[in-house]
Amino acid sequence: KTKNDYFMDMLSEVLSWGAKIQFITGDSWYSSTGNLKTIRKHGIRFMFGIDCNRKVSPEKGQWFQLRLLPNFHQGQVVWLKDFGFVQLFKTQLKEQQRFYIVYQDEDDLLSFEGFHELHSSHWKIEQYHRMIKQVCHIEKFQVRRSKLILNHIFSALMAYVEIQKNQFERIFENVYRWQKKLFRPMIKNFIDDFILDKNHLLPQRVYK
Repeated sequence: KTKNDYFMDMLSEVLSWGAKIQFITGDSWYSSTGNLKTIRKHGIRFMFGIDCNRKVSPEKGQWFQLRLLPNFHQGQVVWLKDFGFVQLFKTQLKEQQRFYIVYQDEDDLLSFEGFHELHSSHWKIEQYHRMIKQVCHIEKFQVRRSKLILNHIFSALMAYVEIQKNQFERIFENVYRWQKKLFRPMIKNFIDDFILDKNHLLPQRVYK
């Protein structure tokens, strides 16, 4: 299955629970035309990151890649190719520009302040996924039995909760800096112990 297939499966499952979804947000990996049309079919509003090479039309008969769109302004309404009308927004993270599309009722356009609030929620979800993968290593396990896999996932989730608790209590603020501080001495000690009496493994210069 592709990532978009998994997205469709998750959406179908959540809808089967009877959840009343107000907004769906995601990054550009999941902003395929098929995904966007499926969400719209269910009457759900969305905000997605979108690749800068996607084509939009500000006026009938004019097509531009997003990064080349002239006279861009926040909240601009354009026609996204093969989909329909969306609003465009752009953020600046250091030197990286990111484009976002918002879909909702045409009579209910989102202000830039509204987008900023929505993007803030989106970014918190991004941070959660990044932390649970990079720090809690939820994807890294060496087992195959389903029970053991579930144990690993549960442990990763509990680790995330503990990290959030420590951040809330100001034990540390930056989890990535804390991670480096925690593991660098361990790695250094391992290397220092490992290289003892290992000079014979080093490349030897051959003299003629």
